[in-house]
Amino acid sequence: MQSSFAGIEIGKRSLIAHTQGLHTVGHNLSNIDTEGYSRQRVEMNATDPLYLPQLNREETPGQIGQGVDIVRIERIRDMILDGRIVKQANGQGYWEARDKYILLTEQVYNEPSDLSVRAMMDRFWESWQELSLHPQEIGARKAVIQRGETLMDSIHQRYYSLKEIREMLEQDISATVKEINDIASQISKLNGKIVKVKAMGDNPNDLMDRRDLLVQRLSRLIDISTDTRDPDEFTVHTGGRILVQGRVYHPLALEPEPENEGYSEVVWLERGVQAFFRGGKLAALVELRDVDVRAEIQKLDMMTINFIDLVNSIHREAYGLNGKTGQDFFIEYPFVDNITGNYDRNGDGVFDSTYVFRITGINSLNPKQQIGLRGTLTVAGEQNTIEIEYYPTDTVEDLVKKINTSGSEVVAYLDRNNRLALKATPATERGNPDFVIRYIEDSGQFLVGYAGILQQSGPEGAYNWDQADAVLALRGGELDYSVAPLSHPSGWIEINPAMKSDVRSIAAGFGENGRPALPGDGSAALAIASLRNRQVMVGDLMSFDEYFSAVVAEIGLKGEEAQTVLETQNLIMKELEDMRQSISGVNIDEELAQMIKFQHGYSAAARFISEVTRMLDTIINRMGA
Repeated sequence: MQSSFAGIEIGKRSLIAHTQGLHTVGHNLSNIDTEGYSRQRVEMNATDPLYLPQLNREETPGQIGQGVDIVRIERIRDMILDGRIVKQANGQGYWEARDKYILLTEQVYNEPSDLSVRAMMDRFWESWQELSLHPQEIGARKAVIQRGETLMDSIHQRYYSLKEIREMLEQDISATVKEINDIASQISKLNGKIVKVKAMGDNPNDLMDRRDLLVQRLSRLIDISTDTRDPDEFTVHTGGRILVQGRVYHPLALEPEPENEGYSEVVWLERGVQAFFRGGKLAALVELRDVDVRAEIQKLDMMTINFIDLVNSIHREAYGLNGKTGQDFFIEYPFVDNITGNYDRNGDGVFDSTYVFRITGINSLNPKQQIGLRGTLTVAGEQNTIEIEYYPTDTVEDLVKKINTSGSEVVAYLDRNNRLALKATPATERGNPDFVIRYIEDSGQFLVGYAGILQQSGPEGAYNWDQADAVLALRGGELDYSVAPLSHPSGWIEINPAMKSDVRSIAAGFGENGRPALPGDGSAALAIASLRNRQVMVGDLMSFDEYFSAVVAEIGLKGEEAQTVLETQNLIMKELEDMRQSISGVNIDEELAQMIKFQHGYSAAARFISEVTRMLDTIINRMGA
């Protein structure tokens, strides 16, 4: 039989439920500006009625209600939408980082400007042009020195500016790795707390909001995916590995990489295995440091070493006013002191490699003449060798073009004497040195008897850098080759002090039959000035002018791409965030409506208890014998 005091219990439950509803509304309104907060709702359900169907059930018609209970307090969240936001956030973080640093790189080039490297180089060429017209004037020689020094300063400034950006990226990578580890640690700690709360049968809404916010922040830094199939082990994956699993997280670390100039490599701390990321800020920073900015420095180095080599090769053959010849206009710092380029690459005290930058044949060629030979050239590529076939109907120009468009790390051109020159380009793989010819082979006779570079056809006559004295495979006599330069020539390029101390040493004319040039001979100065527009192959570009146009256009296109894609990513994220805010965000009008509802419910429950109390008072105090 139902108790006479059951009404008090029903009213009490109603008061508790509506009070909790009011408290939840207040909690929502208090966190309206809290980042990552999801509004919460009290879910109520009727209390189990009396007289469930069982053998001891009282013979009473129907079931007697017992009021209301709070089933749960749940947060309003769309988990599918959250997953979509996490996926998009790593793209936003990636392009934000790229846009920032590409903009810094664009500012380094300072193009178009009268103070850019290109403008300084144009003035340098003009000074040589002026010297070719007035080879006897000291003032023209002083102008060459002055403009040369100004050009050197501009090249140095660009190099150190790019290097500074790379150092900034290194510091940003270090800070980002620390931030990733900190967030992963916080997520693992929250996982432990959430499991404990759930074990008590409660919903840890605020803790889960905080974890979701951390996951979203983490997704901006690296590409991640989450696994919630096991409620006791919330898992975060990245790069094919587990970053967080329940209460355990696996931190990242940084290790210096000798092959990358000592810049750090991101590894998993526990195993020392390199960590790979496909998106997020960290992936962008590593790519910018090791690909984009490194490539910009390599391009500048490539231009500089070609510039040094070409100017010096002409200057050495010419004579100054004082009759001196065989002098370099720019100082060259070779990578090795050995004149044959021998180098101990593995550090065991024995020469095992040959570092040569340029090889020039001994025969003068007609660029329009058909070679009349058939064979296959094999040269070093990015990872493997590349084969270039030539046929009897190919002209010298055709074969040079084939080499330059083959995608190899060797380019070819004809020097001022129409001799074939092969040069190395910057290495794509970090393990390979820059500006080192690694392999040349000819199955036929083009590089052997025709151009006069190799002594023998086939593999047995190939030039292979992976051995000492590799230059012995080259033709002797007038064969000209240049040892690979010291790293980053754009950082050390300088004018020969001998030119500064005596400007008469600047060579302006070529001699004849071993005799010094005549006083009015400006042919050498004109040859140097003509380098500006000659097809000298600065990397895979034809001329210096093409180099400047290409590098400025390329960095401009990268900047445009980063800006456009970032704007797109921001719009996508804004739409997703707005959609989530419409679902999970706190709406003041809606909360006030809920407040009024719970307030009226509370008042009704209180009035109900008052009536029940009055009835009980009648029974207890006013009924008697």
